[in-house]
Amino acid sequence: MPDLFGGLDPATPPDDTAPAGPLADRLRPQQLADVVGQGHLTGPDGAIGRMVAAGKLSSIILWGPPGTGKTTIARLLADAVGLRFVAISAVFSGVADLKKVFAEAKEHARLGRRTLLFVDEIHRFNRSQQDGFLPFVEDGTVTLIGATTENPSFELNAALLSRAQVLILRRLDHPALTLLLDRAEQLEGRPLPLTPEARDALVASADGDGRFLLNQAETLFSVSFEAPLDSAQLGDFLQRRVAVYDKDREGHYNLNSALHKSIRGSDPQAALYYLARMLTAGEEPLYVLRRLVRTAVEDIGLADPNALSVCLAAKETYEFLGSPEGELAIVQACLYLATAPKSNAGYMAMKSAFRVAKETGSLMPPQNILNAPTKLMKQIGYGKGYSYDHDAEGGFSGDNYWPDELPPQTFYTPTERGLEKRIAERMAWWDARRRELQGEH
Repeated sequence: MPDLFGGLDPATPPDDTAPAGPLADRLRPQQLADVVGQGHLTGPDGAIGRMVAAGKLSSIILWGPPGTGKTTIARLLADAVGLRFVAISAVFSGVADLKKVFAEAKEHARLGRRTLLFVDEIHRFNRSQQDGFLPFVEDGTVTLIGATTENPSFELNAALLSRAQVLILRRLDHPALTLLLDRAEQLEGRPLPLTPEARDALVASADGDGRFLLNQAETLFSVSFEAPLDSAQLGDFLQRRVAVYDKDREGHYNLNSALHKSIRGSDPQAALYYLARMLTAGEEPLYVLRRLVRTAVEDIGLADPNALSVCLAAKETYEFLGSPEGELAIVQACLYLATAPKSNAGYMAMKSAFRVAKETGSLMPPQNILNAPTKLMKQIGYGKGYSYDHDAEGGFSGDNYWPDELPPQTFYTPTERGLEKRIAERMAWWDARRRELQGEH
């Protein structure tokens, strides 16, 4: 392996004549082909690549984690199709700012130049503010590119979503983050003052966030060191625990996968081993806790709903006690999950329900379960025939709650394990009672 510093003296002070501006800004790509980690969108067969090739851009919502290139892609899109670029943030902008932007866009449109309006953190706008975009998107005054880290299905108006294509950006993987560091070193004209193991650890600590990684690299470039830092020294310098995994660059994800699957496979001894591997290597405990919470809802679910509470209590305990005492709570949560009854019935039910919801998203619920707050709504039948279950025998009316155009579906099928066995018995009784009551009508 070539010398890390390429023959440079590691104690050489930083170049004071380096260009001003944050490293992340100086490394912004100048064309879409240079954007890392999002080839599924920007490549020739990706949605963005096809739009650029056609020279026609539709409104887009870019949904993805922080530091994955949303702002950069929006700016490059404007350049690629010849649109005027305007950027605002929903955090700092209000109604007056939007009115000004739309007025200027109209004037530029009159002069023959359309505007790409990039709205960062678009989910921060309330629903009435989001509605304000609609007429200007529809008449072509602006092409809207919204960026959000939140699920658009929950945070954005249905009307706005129907006029924009949602594109999902991926968290940057190890090769993409490593490429960013390579570019940073090339721009600075010198390597990072890190051993190969510490460099891999720095990449792992970014957790897919390219901006964070470049900010950390800029900090390292700003200080001179007598010798390359190892992983432990890097963690001390950055005041951040840095994960130390094997050098094949897959160790970080391999241990996460091994922990999750050992829990799923009900092997508490193996699960504890991989948990210990991660924590003793310097993994962030809160990152491990997020994985345990995910396991609780994905692989245990209602077979033991207390599993989720145990994980959240472990998080609270760790935040209260810190390391190393708080790590015992993480161990306890891991062992609880590994020894709990397993069920992915809730996870599979979610996937099935989401699929049907996307296919039938415009169907109205039956009128008997609609609220009727106005006289007109009562006159047209809203709420008519609704049965209040608490007044029915056994607290169960057996009413139909499905849209008229959609027959009853089965998404959730509980297992015979843990609490779900009792839930299955209860659901079977309800199903039999529902058939009985509906047969009487």
